[in-house]
Amino acid sequence: MKKFFHNYDCPIENLKLTAFGIKHFSLSILREDMLHPFVSGNKFRKLKYNLQVAQAQGNKTLLTFGGAFSNHIAAVAAAGKELGFKTIGIIRGEELESKILENPTLSFAQECGMHLHFVSREAYRHKDETEFINNLKNQFGDFYQLPEGGTNALAVKGCEEILSPETASSNYICVPVGTGGTMAGLLKASNENQQVLGFSALKGTFQTSEIEKYTQKTNYKIIDDYCFGGYGKIDIDLIRFINEFKEKTKISLDPIYTGKMMYGIMDLLKKGHFKENSRIFAVHTGGLQGIAGMNLKLKKKNLPIIE
Repeated sequence: MKKFFHNYDCPIENLKLTAFGIKHFSLSILREDMLHPFVSGNKFRKLKYNLQVAQAQGNKTLLTFGGAFSNHIAAVAAAGKELGFKTIGIIRGEELESKILENPTLSFAQECGMHLHFVSREAYRHKDETEFINNLKNQFGDFYQLPEGGTNALAVKGCEEILSPETASSNYICVPVGTGGTMAGLLKASNENQQVLGFSALKGTFQTSEIEKYTQKTNYKIIDDYCFGGYGKIDIDLIRFINEFKEKTKISLDPIYTGKMMYGIMDLLKKGHFKENSRIFAVHTGGLQGIAGMNLKLKKKNLPIIE
């Protein structure tokens, strides 16, 4: 376990903003996507202490929740396979059961040995209720439960370790936001003179209530101006940006989280949101496994794909 979750020194890459027509700013990106081939970025961080506790408690099975293209589902399946845990994924949407082979995320999870249990969207809404969990225990036996997206106190503790002395001089720390757990960890580890900017992958800034569970710090802001209509939604402009970004930087971005964040950062830079000569630090939270599934959707719509 300790060998799997040893401290990695992920590279920090300084981007040449002049390639994007931007001057007088410093923008660097932490390549957390390089932590592990299949358990990358914030999912690696969120699982670290959870799986250590699961092992210490003698749990042999991990159970968690997710949707059709969940990075969390893929990461738990891969980590379970490597560390010897049985894994169970409670998947939202009964209609997906007959489409596993058409879905890169679910087929990968199944190949890793994860048992996929599909429930209706109505039933899935009750996933946090005691009766729902007890029914799962009656069906599958004892398990260590990981929440959808992986956020809990242990996950936040893992995400605090993303920042390092090298990031102390940054004026802004930028991160994509889903459930808010990664941002909570970064916020806890940030200096008071830094502003943490969260770029929401979903409509709204409701993650504030989740962040407030873990820290009283207020040096942050959640921005949903670049959610492109909601979770999992993208358009041709975002696709074009992701492909252009890769061409200019050699860095791949996923369309759900990091693509939206980097699009937002670049747009804010061009609009003068940041003070001149600001040092901006962005966290690449991984999630690249989601590109294959998104490209299947794009092909069906006869839209350009993500290179």
